Amino acid sequence: MEETKDINNTAEEAKTAEKKKKSAKQAEIDALKTEIEALKAEIKEKDDKHLRLAAEYDNFRRRSREEKDATYSSAMADTVAELLPIIDNLERAAAFDDGEKVREGLKMIASTVGSSLSKLGVESFGEVGDKFDPNLHNAVMHDEDGSERENEITDVFQKGYKKGNKIIRFAMVKTVN
Repeated sequence: MEETKDINNTAEEAKTAEKKKKSAKQAEIDALKTEIEALKAEIKEKDDKHLRLAAEYDNFRRRSREEKDATYSSAMADTVAELLPIIDNLERAAAFDDGEKVREGLKMIASTVGSSLSKLGVESFGEVGDKFDPNLHNAVMHDEDGSERENEITDVFQKGYKKGNKIIRFAMVKTVN
């Protein structure tokens, strides 16, 4: 009988140990399931943040493009508004038959052009007597002269224009030496 008791105790101990193992494994499984759920929630949160960031970036690009288009349109309208008085004066000058009045009108138009460009922030450069600068001037002719003048502009075929540091058109000039 004692032997039967020992076998029963051993069997019960084995069952208890087995239950403990199953319980430990179940606890480990439950912990892993909890961790998986937490990781899934974290992934979902990160995906949501990513999608929001992508949407914000798309909105930023769209707004930037719209602002750029509006700025361009505004600048174009300002430029045309400055040119309209010149066009009006040209039309008036074309109506004259007298050469002297046409000449006077053209001088007034040239003055208006200069002031309009000035209002737009455009300045001209390339005058006779200026020092030749290859960054601003395009030398299309060159003379050899015995004088001490060197790299001096002697003739201007086309004035140059710039806005700030941006060259709109290089001056076409003739230089000496």
